[in-house]
Amino acid sequence: MLANVEEVPPRPTLTGDRPWRRQGRALLGFLAVSWLVSLLGSLPIRMNGTWYALADKAPWTPPGWIFSSVWLVLYAAVAVAVWLVWRQRLFPRGAALKIYGTLLLLNMAWPLFFFGLYPMLGTAALWLALAVLAAHAVAATLTVLHFGPISRTAGLLMLPYLSWLVFSASLNLFAAVHN
Repeated sequence: MLANVEEVPPRPTLTGDRPWRRQGRALLGFLAVSWLVSLLGSLPIRMNGTWYALADKAPWTPPGWIFSSVWLVLYAAVAVAVWLVWRQRLFPRGAALKIYGTLLLLNMAWPLFFFGLYPMLGTAALWLALAVLAAHAVAATLTVLHFGPISRTAGLLMLPYLSWLVFSASLNLFAAVHN
């Protein structure tokens, strides 16, 4: 007896099965969310960054324009990474996407602590910011570990982000100790 077409289970949906138009909109959406996080995170810097211009900084601190340029590229890479995870249907993605959401929240929290609270709390704000940055690095590591099995490219795209967080932690630590 031949199996009825309706009785045959559907084949697993492959990565490329989503319509390209929907995938393109999703990628643009992830880019928009990433850059919105960047914009919101930059507000405390713009509002309270004058103290930092006068602060003691690590000798390895790059010029200010480097920060915005690097973050722009990192946010784009992170958006592509989460898009690659989102479009993959062969693996469970819920935990990876939740950790990614935590990553974004921590990303917005750090400038609030470092730049926003410094005028009120002084050095204590820098130490609190370092704790937020440590949690941020943990979340970024977990993101790499969750993205990697779903999409190797996505996991690799997160590594520069994690590296920049470690570099940023060295700058934050120097500022906390010397200001």
